[in-house]
Amino acid sequence: MTKDLEYWLRLSCLEGVKNTIKIDLITALGDAIKVYGASKEILIRAGFSKENYNTYYSENLKMEAKGIIDRCSKEKIKILRIIDEEYPEMLKYIPDPPILVYVLGTIPKTNCIAIVGSRKASGYGTETASKMAFNLVCSDITIVSGMARGIDTAAHNGALEAGGKTVAVLGSGLDVIYPPENKDLMKRITKSGAVISEYPPGTPPSTKNFPCRNRIISGMSLGTLVVEAGIKSGSLITAGCALEQGREVFAIPGNINCINSAGTNKLIKDGAKMVTDVEDVLEELNFGIAPLEKKRKSRRIKNNQLSQKERKIISILKIEDLYDEELSDRASIKLTELFEILLDLELKGLIKRSINGKFMLIT
Repeated sequence: MTKDLEYWLRLSCLEGVKNTIKIDLITALGDAIKVYGASKEILIRAGFSKENYNTYYSENLKMEAKGIIDRCSKEKIKILRIIDEEYPEMLKYIPDPPILVYVLGTIPKTNCIAIVGSRKASGYGTETASKMAFNLVCSDITIVSGMARGIDTAAHNGALEAGGKTVAVLGSGLDVIYPPENKDLMKRITKSGAVISEYPPGTPPSTKNFPCRNRIISGMSLGTLVVEAGIKSGSLITAGCALEQGREVFAIPGNINCINSAGTNKLIKDGAKMVTDVEDVLEELNFGIAPLEKKRKSRRIKNNQLSQKERKIISILKIEDLYDEELSDRASIKLTELFEILLDLELKGLIKRSINGKFMLIT
C-alpha cells in the first residue's frame, strides 16, 4: 500500500463529485496529497460544493478510508490507482474512469473483448456465449464480463474451459459475491485472471451500481459482444457505453420470435456488427485470423487420420450441436459405440460437451 493511498481513498469515497473533476485536480496539482492540501477556493472553483468540501475534510471520511485499507489488507484485496501500472490501460481513456479499482487476482495485459447478455438466457444463448469466449481465448484475447447469471457466467466458463484468462467486473464489493452461486467461479477466475470492482469491500449489490459497472466492462475492452438481450436488457446499457467510449459493438443475431433476441436484433439494425463466427470479431478489430490459426494448429488432425464414423460425427456437428441420443439417431450409431467415438474425439481436442449437455465442434 502506498503512503498516499488514504488520500486517494478520501477522493474516491467522496460522493457528489464527478470522477473527471477528481482526476483533473490530481493532474493539475500533482498527486492526491496535494489535492488534500489545496485551498478551499481552488476546490470550490474545480467543482466542489460547500457540502463536498466539509465532507472531504471530515473525520468520518478519514475513518472510512482507513477502514477500507485495513479491510483490504486482511482480505488480500489490491487497491489500484489510475496512475498504477496494473490499472487497466484501456479504462484510463473512457470519459468517466474510476480513480481506484479493487482487485482480486491479476489483471491480464492482453487485448480484451467484453461478452454480455441476458441473465435469463436460453440454451442457444449460453452455448453461443461459451463457444465465442472459448474461441476468442484461443486467439489470446481476455474475456471481460460481469459474472451475472446467464450469458456472463457462460462467457467466463467458456474462457476458463479453453485455459484462458477472464476478468469479472462486479457491481458490489469483492467480498460480497453476487450471485452467491458463483463463488466457485470467482475463485477459478482469480487463479488466472481477476475479479475487480470500483466499490469498496462491504458494498452490497444495488440496482444503481450495475449501470456504472457496465461502463467498466466496456471500458476495459476493444469491443463489446452482446450475445442475447431483450429490448430492456442491461447489456444494451453496456453496448451504449461502448459506443460512447468509441469502442466497437458486436451482436449475435437471434430468433425474430424470441423476446431475448429483440435487443440484439435491434442493435444489428442500428449498425452493430453482426457476428456469426469469432473471425467476424477478429477481422473487425484488425487482428486477422492468423493468431487463431496458429494457436490451433497443434490440435488440428487431418481428415484421413479419422475413422469413417468419426468423420461422419464431425460432419453432423458442423451443422448444429446435439445431445448424444440425437447424434446416435443422425449418425445411425448405437449409443454404446457412440460413447467410445465421442470420447476419442474429445481426447483429440475436436469436440467437447457444452454447458447444456450437447456435444459441439471446437471450430
